[in-house]
Amino acid sequence: MNIIETDRLILRKLAIDDAAFILDLLNQPSFIQFIGDRGVRTLEDAKNYILKGPVASYERFGYGLYLTSLKEGEVPIGMCGLVKREALQDVDVGFAFLPQYWLKGYAFESASAVLIYAKTTLGLKRMLGIATPDNHGSIRVLEKIGLKFQKMVKLSEDDVELKLFGLDF
Repeated sequence: MNIIETDRLILRKLAIDDAAFILDLLNQPSFIQFIGDRGVRTLEDAKNYILKGPVASYERFGYGLYLTSLKEGEVPIGMCGLVKREALQDVDVGFAFLPQYWLKGYAFESASAVLIYAKTTLGLKRMLGIATPDNHGSIRVLEKIGLKFQKMVKLSEDDVELKLFGLDF
């Protein structure tokens, strides 16, 4: 079931059948560098990641990260959606794409649509975004969709410092 459609993209809930794609995405050097190593090394790990992360979030909050595919051919290119982290007061917009789909406007297109969905369908009043200070591409997308830098934060005591962005609807 599609959650969001844009001119070029379809965003839908992740399912166990997406494990091979998730295994690939989470092991991209750029994902590990900018988002973190999730320890997903096998298809079974990827299935567990989907169940304990996005699927659990759908069940608990009614939203989560969505598989993002090109409308043409339904080719999976990344994920984009909403994440509720214990360390942050509000929901944040998150996205990750395979490197071959960078610089084509897909992150902006999907994140913009997710913001509209968060505001109009879910009734959220505030949106956050986080990025490592060296993740210039993600920072550009967060700023382009209207989020403004707020402060530096750590999601846990032993975590790296992240730039926190925010937007009130």
